[in-house]
Amino acid sequence: MSTSTKPYLIRALHEWCTDNGYTPYIVIWVDEQTNVPREFVKDNEIVLNIAHTATKNLHIDNDWLSFSARFGGVSREILAPVGNIMSIFARETGEGMGFEVEAPAPAALAPVGLRPVEDSVVENTTPEGDDSKPPRPSGKPSLRIVK
Repeated sequence: MSTSTKPYLIRALHEWCTDNGYTPYIVIWVDEQTNVPREFVKDNEIVLNIAHTATKNLHIDNDWLSFSARFGGVSREILAPVGNIMSIFARETGEGMGFEVEAPAPAALAPVGLRPVEDSVVENTTPEGDDSKPPRPSGKPSLRIVK
C-alpha cells in the first residue's frame, strides 16, 4: 500500500502560498485526536492561519501537523492528524484544495491526554466560581503578530 498524497499536497500548497505572498489557512475537523483551542471550534471545525509569521515550529509530517501559536495573547500548542485536515487555501484568493477527512490509522493515534470535543465545548455546566475554563470568546477567530 502506498502512502497518502495528502501531506505532500498540503506541504506543497503551504509553500505555494508562502512563495506568492499569500497567507495559508487550513480547516481542521476537530475530534478527540486534535489538540486545538476548543473555544474557537465551531461545528467541529477550526480555521487556522499557518503562515510562518503566525506560527512557531510549524511541522507538517506524513501523519501530524504541529505548531505553537498565540490565541488571545496566550501561546498554545496545536496538534492535529493530517487526516483531519479538510482544506488548505490562500486567505487572499481562496485558491487551494479540499480533502476528505480520513479515519485515523491505529498506529497514528494521538498522545494520551487529549479530551473529546463534546467534553470540552459544553457550556454552562461548571459550578459558579469555577474559573478553570476561560470564557468563550465571541466573533471570528483570528491570529495576530505580537511583538
